[in-house]
Amino acid sequence: MSQKPLRIFTDEQKSEAVRIVNQSVKPISQVAQEMGLTESALCKWVKQAQINRQSDPQGQLTSAERKELNELRREFKRVQMERDFPQKASPFFAKESSAPMS
Repeated sequence: MSQKPLRIFTDEQKSEAVRIVNQSVKPISQVAQEMGLTESALCKWVKQAQINRQSDPQGQLTSAERKELNELRREFKRVQMERDFPQKASPFFAKESSAPMS
């Protein structure tokens, strides 16, 4: 069985697909097939849309919260690298400064 090529969908496209599922009496598998999507992707979008509609602070992350978390993780990694750079580079500079000049 060959894999379908990776396709990128906008938030609007995902919202439209979820809207069609919610308004239809057809099963998700049939809607996915009609739209040329995988059933697993469409199920994931429908589930995430349900999470986004909830206001439970202890529940799963909404799309906005997940995006913010990813951005914060990237920023944290960058700050860690900036913090650790002088410590990692100091042996190199110590070697350079102690080398005899000709």
